[in-house]
Amino acid sequence: MSKTVLLLLFFLTPLFALDISLQGAKENHQSYSTLHISDKDKFLCQEFKDDFDNVIKIVCAFSKFPSQKIQKLQNSFFEIESEIKKETFFLIIKPYEKMKLVPIVFDLTKDETLFGANVELSNHWMIVGYKEKIPYMEQRSKNSSSLNLPFTAHDEKLPYVGSLDIKGNPVHIKRVGDVTEYLKIKRLYEEKNYEFALELAEDVLKEYKNSLFRAELLFYKIRIYAQLKANEKLIETAKEYLRDYSSDENVAEVLSLIAKSYDKIGLNSDADYFYDRLFSEHPDSVYAKWGYIYMAEVIEEGGGVSKAQGLYEKALKETDNIDVAVEAAFKLARMLLSNAKTQEAAKHIEKISLAKPDFFMQNKTQSMEMMYEFVDNNDFISAATIAKALVAKMDYDDDAYEGLVKNAGVWLSQSNKKEEALVALNKYAEIFPDGIYLQDVKVAKDALFFDVSDQNESNVTAKLAMYDTLMQEYPKDRIGDKALYEKAKLLIAQKKFQEALALEVELQALDKVEYGDVPELVVDAAIGAMQESLETKECNKVLQLASKYQIELSAQWDDGIYECAMKGADFLLAKKMADRNLKSKELEQRKKWLYRYIKIDFATGNYTNVIEASKELIALIAKEENSAYKDVYRVVFDTYHRLENTQKMIESMAKVVEVYGEEYLDSDRYAAMMTAGGNTKDINLVITYGEKILRMQKSSGSLAQTPFVEFALHEAYTQKEDYAKALDVIKMLDAVELDKNQRARQKYLLGSVLAKLWRDAESDKAYQEAIDADPASAWAGLAKSAKEL
Repeated sequence: MSKTVLLLLFFLTPLFALDISLQGAKENHQSYSTLHISDKDKFLCQEFKDDFDNVIKIVCAFSKFPSQKIQKLQNSFFEIESEIKKETFFLIIKPYEKMKLVPIVFDLTKDETLFGANVELSNHWMIVGYKEKIPYMEQRSKNSSSLNLPFTAHDEKLPYVGSLDIKGNPVHIKRVGDVTEYLKIKRLYEEKNYEFALELAEDVLKEYKNSLFRAELLFYKIRIYAQLKANEKLIETAKEYLRDYSSDENVAEVLSLIAKSYDKIGLNSDADYFYDRLFSEHPDSVYAKWGYIYMAEVIEEGGGVSKAQGLYEKALKETDNIDVAVEAAFKLARMLLSNAKTQEAAKHIEKISLAKPDFFMQNKTQSMEMMYEFVDNNDFISAATIAKALVAKMDYDDDAYEGLVKNAGVWLSQSNKKEEALVALNKYAEIFPDGIYLQDVKVAKDALFFDVSDQNESNVTAKLAMYDTLMQEYPKDRIGDKALYEKAKLLIAQKKFQEALALEVELQALDKVEYGDVPELVVDAAIGAMQESLETKECNKVLQLASKYQIELSAQWDDGIYECAMKGADFLLAKKMADRNLKSKELEQRKKWLYRYIKIDFATGNYTNVIEASKELIALIAKEENSAYKDVYRVVFDTYHRLENTQKMIESMAKVVEVYGEEYLDSDRYAAMMTAGGNTKDINLVITYGEKILRMQKSSGSLAQTPFVEFALHEAYTQKEDYAKALDVIKMLDAVELDKNQRARQKYLLGSVLAKLWRDAESDKAYQEAIDADPASAWAGLAKSAKEL
């Protein structure tokens, strides 16, 4: 039985009478959906299929355009989008499941004669969305020689019921009734025409008392009352809505609004009740986050600043909704500003400007108040950020427009954003050539001249070229000397250290009295060149510069020097860097250098130091879930492995497994454990780590430890007399490419374990395969002897 659960109708302009009807229903407990598209003029719809004959989209083309953009529509079966290309309007329908395009040529309630119609143009098309089997339709392949004869039924017409509701009763929907009015209410609300929307909603509720859209109409009344701040009426309507539609999808929003309204009229206990419902019944809803904000507003007004701030922060932290985030961030910024925490407030303003700059204009009065408060706190960047956001959305004839354009530039000129300031000030002069603030703008621009011109790349290039000209025209002259000196300073200022250092010989020849700071200039250039070399990992150059100019680099370069030293295997220098950072008061630095110290000692074979230092590092990171230095556990194991301390290997490997789980990176270490187990005759150790390796190799598709692991496991299982597992593991090598000696060994071992399982025929076959694999091998000899027994 089919039941219609949803119907949406959209009507466009009279010139383009396009109807779109989207329905959902069930047949034999399987959901499906139908999309009807009709117009007074015939139009084309066409299926597009992939290589597997699946319909991937349907496109319908119209020669007329709608008067307004059709919003994207979708349900669980379709996604409907529109676009205009080359004077043609298109509807594009894409499936979430499967779909079928059908032209509706006949009206079964009117037409008496029917026949199979294969048309390209039609006034009415139907698209069926379904999951597995299309309902009510049987698709048959056509015989090319069959006849398409019409069928006429004069005496009786096919029965027509139409759409059914959830209970199986017919659904009567007027063509232009509550549906059209409901859509008009939504449009009025979106246009912020709240009074007309409210009046229309009340009229529709009176005229259509049993409207299918009653829940939506009540919901929009609640929303409108919230915008009009009609709290008592909102409460009354919300109670009715919550009583009749407690499971509606919009309940969370209604709970947030009724709680807010109760707070606004001073009934805080009633508000708390609805807040509790909101937070407990809809904790993940975006309106729960709005609830935090509404609650915080009332608490803030009552003087509970700390608690209000906590709620704003909670809303900001937990939401992924931009509107909630910017609202909470703005209110936090306001609170932080009032507590003289300007820098923290500025961070929120910057994030709002990036995420939703329109917010400032939507809250113009509050934004302008905050803007001037930032100025009072000497945060000109944040003030300018708000000013620019307001200007971007403000009408030219707004009384505040010219002042804001000017202020944005002037405020930036008082910050470190000189380039942006110049752009903003030039914008004012361009927009207002006769503006009342031209003198203020001129003063600000004059103050920017030296800062901005010094940073201009073309100006620097011109200056350097001029210096070169003067040096050539006035060699060994004060003018040439001055040009040389200024060129070196400019190159250093522009971070062209290598070029500055290339002038060292000429600079050293300058007058020692007039140019007394030349040695400092040379050292500055050398330090800069060293820093660049460290950044580009040119380690030889770093060490050469340090030696030539006797520069003791500051601790901030220890990381780079350490990396260069390790790269060049200069472990003494690397250890020197580590030694002077081991006692760092910063815990993270101490852990980093302690780890590096351990790596150096491991590389140089100082295993005693490795073990002692590792104990200290492990104590520091023991409580960290995912420490950057947890590799120390592996280093400890590798150290004991090199020391051939089997007991400590077992202990340290247990920690490696605890920290990393079974990782393929540790397969070599597991193999070492198997070897240790073999050496100590610890069969269980061999089996434990051998099975781990097999699992990892299976999941990774790598056979790095094959055939070592299989041979070792076979031997361990055989010693335990678990011949079934020994057989399974040695047979794994059948599918692996081995050299002839390894194959002879595998087949001999296979024959041996088969013999122990009394499978003599198979055993003899395996022995023969061992002999055939490598007749000259010792394994072939053993196989021959075994066969002769």
